[in-house]
Amino acid sequence: MSDCGCHIEAENKQERKTLWVLLLINGSLFVIEVFTGIFAESTALIADSLDMLADMTVYALSLYAVGKSRQHKNRAASWSGVFQITLAVLVLVDVWQRFITGSSPESVWMMGIAGLALLGNSYCLYLISKHRQGEIHMRASWIFTQNDVIANVGVIVAGLLVAVLDSRFPDLIVGLIISLIVLRGGVTIWHEARVNGKQ
Repeated sequence: MSDCGCHIEAENKQERKTLWVLLLINGSLFVIEVFTGIFAESTALIADSLDMLADMTVYALSLYAVGKSRQHKNRAASWSGVFQITLAVLVLVDVWQRFITGSSPESVWMMGIAGLALLGNSYCLYLISKHRQGEIHMRASWIFTQNDVIANVGVIVAGLLVAVLDSRFPDLIVGLIISLIVLRGGVTIWHEARVNGKQ
C-alpha cells in the first residue's frame, strides 16, 4: 500500500474513532436531557435534547460516509441538514404550544443538566476541532457541535433568568433561540452540500 493510501486509511480510522465518541456522548446526554426537560417542564432543555438527537444522526451519517466517495459524503451532509431542519420545526411547535398552554420550568434542573451537557459538548468540540478543515461530512459535525455548546450556555442563562425573574418566558425565549440556531445550522450544511455536489 502506498504512503498516500496509508495516510488516508489512518485519517479515516481517526475520523471513525472521533465520531463514535461523539455519538456515545450525545446519545447519553440526549436521554438525560429529554427526560429531565419533560420533568422540569423546560422548553429550553427539550430543545437542547432534540438538538442532541439531531447531532446523533449527523454523527451516524458521518460515520457512514467515512472512507466513501464524495457523493456519499455530500448525501450524508445533506440528510444531516434536512434532519436538523425537521427537528428545529418540531421545537418551534413545542415553544408555541407551551406559550399558549403555560409551563412552570424548574430553574435548578435546567442549570444543572445544561451544565453537564456543556462539559460533554465542550469535550466533543475539542475532539472534532481536529477535523474541522476536513471534508463536508466532518465540517457538518463541527458546525453542529459548535451549536450544541452555544445552546448549552443559553439554557444555563435561561435557568438563571427563570430563577431571578420568577418567569417562564426566559425558558421559552431560549427554546426559540436554540431552535433557530439548529434551523440555521441545518440550512447552512444542506446548502453547502448542494453547492459541493455541483462542483
